Amino acid sequence: MGRLDRETRARNEAAIRTAMDRLLRGDIPPGSGCDLKTLARQAGVPRTGFYPKSGRPGPYQHLAEEFERRLASLRQTGKATDPRDAQIARLKTENTRLKERLADQETTIAELNAFKTRAISRLTAQHAETERLRQHRQANVRELRPGTAPKINFSHQPNSSE
Repeated sequence: MGRLDRETRARNEAAIRTAMDRLLRGDIPPGSGCDLKTLARQAGVPRTGFYPKSGRPGPYQHLAEEFERRLASLRQTGKATDPRDAQIARLKTENTRLKERLADQETTIAELNAFKTRAISRLTAQHAETERLRQHRQANVRELRPGTAPKINFSHQPNSSE
């Protein structure tokens, strides 16, 4: 690209300022952002004009600096013009919430695993005690065979003293 004549340069600067104002108002094309790439595309100028080349400033570098300064000022006041900024903020908040939820779930899982371990331990101890009592009962119980049981008189006869 050759040197720009004054008229072309003035026309390009006016187009850049118009596009800059539109972007900073929040009129951002879908799929784009509030950045130099979109500014150059909306103004119809090459993006390389915003950057220095061979130690010389770019023809529109002063406008790029103005754009960045104004954009930073808007962001500091909380007037996010880029919808992606709002999306990033929303996603960061959601990410933080999900991390907290995950930590809570991990805590719950750890508590449930500890409970399960205690329950299994108690069941094991109860089973061992039941087995011990069964063995102890078998040693103390005598088997009764039919006809060898002692005869018990269930009829109650009053004494004469009653």
